[in-house]
Amino acid sequence: MKTDVICLGELLIDFVSMAKDVSLIESPGFLKAPGGAPANVAAGVVKLGGTAGFIGKVGDDPFGLYLKQVLNQLTVETSCLALDREARTTLSFVAQRPDGDRECMFYRHPGADMRLAAEDIAEDYIAQGSVFHYGSISLGSPSSKAATLQAIAYARKHGLLISYDPNLRTDLWPDPEHAREEINAGFAHADVVKISEEEYRFITGCTTVEDCGRYILERGPGLVIVTLGKDGCYYTNGRTSGFIAGFQAEVVETTGAGDAFVAAVLHTFAERRRAGSTVQDEELPAVLRFANAAGALATTRIGAIPSLPTQDEVLALLDSAD
Repeated sequence: MKTDVICLGELLIDFVSMAKDVSLIESPGFLKAPGGAPANVAAGVVKLGGTAGFIGKVGDDPFGLYLKQVLNQLTVETSCLALDREARTTLSFVAQRPDGDRECMFYRHPGADMRLAAEDIAEDYIAQGSVFHYGSISLGSPSSKAATLQAIAYARKHGLLISYDPNLRTDLWPDPEHAREEINAGFAHADVVKISEEEYRFITGCTTVEDCGRYILERGPGLVIVTLGKDGCYYTNGRTSGFIAGFQAEVVETTGAGDAFVAAVLHTFAERRRAGSTVQDEELPAVLRFANAAGALATTRIGAIPSLPTQDEVLALLDSAD
């Protein structure tokens, strides 16, 4: 039996400020929440009713053991999640500032996720997947970059749909130019790219979503989606394009919203591939409306994985909006 979506990358602890509209300096305390963008996507797929596996590395420490337990409880497949005795699990401290932007600081010198290696990647594990998803953070260290490229090669060899989320975190890179170069190189391997409004100007140099879409399509992907926060998203595949409206939500904290969006898109694509078909151009608006609803719901709770919605919750929001 195939796994719907296999995700590779970072799995970490987000310590999220318990107070809204404050900086990290001003925050009175933090709530421990499991996170890490690719792991969030895997969890999101499972919560929507699909199957998912995760490839990565955490510390052989209380936080790493907790994270593996969380994924296991969600039924994310973790046979390719390794425990590292030489490095600790990455930690991230997150606050939502008064201007709406997130402030984020990582403890990762190095984090265990940076030590994922090419020899950790099992071809037979990837071969039984339907969709493979990766982000840019695993491209930031030599070892995890080699692991990511090895996994991509296996995914391409075995016909998986390949998804990429740049997930820009400039403070995890030696310098901005190195980040821009490596993130841009990541486009060439993907079939589907999701990028956010906050990211695309820095990464692509474009000033409009339309230009961004064309820029990324020229580098190889077949579908580009630009998320626009509460305003929904823009998409293009070179044949059809458009804007899909977002949903109103009582925003508590935005960590994981983009990952909930990606999980919803990939869950739908994987369902179709499992049935032996693909999503047609005219169906993309409905797929992305479903994803917008998932992203909106993820902003209504604290933390990334804890905030990811179920399929019933997404369908209820869609029904209430009709």
